[in-house]
Amino acid sequence: MSAIATNLQAVRERIAKAARAAGRDPAEITLLAVSKTKPLADILCAADAGQTAFGENYAQEGVDKMNVAPQGHFLRGAVDRALDWHFIGPLQSNKTRLVAEHYRWVHSIERLKIAERLSGQRPSHLSALQVCVQVNVSGEASKSGCAPDEALALCQAISRLPNLRLRGLMAIPEAVDDPKAQRLPFHQLRELSDSIQAAGVPLDTLSMGMSHDLEAAIAEGATIVRIGTAIFGERNTP
Repeated sequence: MSAIATNLQAVRERIAKAARAAGRDPAEITLLAVSKTKPLADILCAADAGQTAFGENYAQEGVDKMNVAPQGHFLRGAVDRALDWHFIGPLQSNKTRLVAEHYRWVHSIERLKIAERLSGQRPSHLSALQVCVQVNVSGEASKSGCAPDEALALCQAISRLPNLRLRGLMAIPEAVDDPKAQRLPFHQLRELSDSIQAAGVPLDTLSMGMSHDLEAAIAEGATIVRIGTAIFGERNTP
């Protein structure tokens, strides 16, 4: 078994253990393997171990990997695997067309202008782009995301765009070691999601939790955890 396959198995076991501890079904939680800066060979190794969802931070890098085979399909032996590509990095206006034309998910919308461009540039032959609003729950100046008090209005506006399907919220809280402190921003994001749903905007996704804090995120209701280092090792310089 390859190191990546071994790491994937260990991460899946962590997810299952955390879900059971929270009284949840592990099947409710999607493992998104963050493959930014990693070579295609690593992605194929993970795919051979059953991983299908991959997250990229750099739009062109991700598209270059997708273009190795049509529609993001990779033929390995007799098995054709359809890989599911998520864009999870900061998104500028000059990259929206590339993302709209190639990715299935975007986790990092923080401005209505970006959402409008994605909707307008989504090809008609593709299904609606699945999107999350990124919220800066920790209030860090260095982090992307809208302010929590802006999230409802942004979600309401995005929900009316024709070629997007609003799924939920995403956050990258400040990294801390204390498990109780880790849970606080995830709890805040879950409460924000609940309040947005109470206002009439349906949401079903909380994209939160990474290699160091996935247990805290799952305890607070994460439905997608974004794991890079624990699967692929330390990131490479892009």
